[in-house]
Amino acid sequence: MALRHKITVFKWISILEGISFLVLLLIAMPLKYILDMPAMVKHVGMAHGVLFVAYVVGALLLIKPMNWGLKQIAIIFGCSFIPFGPFYVEKKYL
Repeated sequence: MALRHKITVFKWISILEGISFLVLLLIAMPLKYILDMPAMVKHVGMAHGVLFVAYVVGALLLIKPMNWGLKQIAIIFGCSFIPFGPFYVEKKYL
């Protein structure tokens, strides 16, 4: 797979992972704890988990071709745990 294609796929995964994280935090969790509707957490949480794993695998596959240093790698992986972090990675490092 060409580098440009890998970057494009990782950008989309990064955006989708960021959106799923925000939906989980801002919509699904309040529905669960305020309105006692836990079903959405189950479905959104599963989607977010799959996208999180895809984000990590995608980042691992890009480390060598992008020549990311240790600091960049730490920021990229750290941003996966912060709301809006994946959007920062998508704009700054790709």
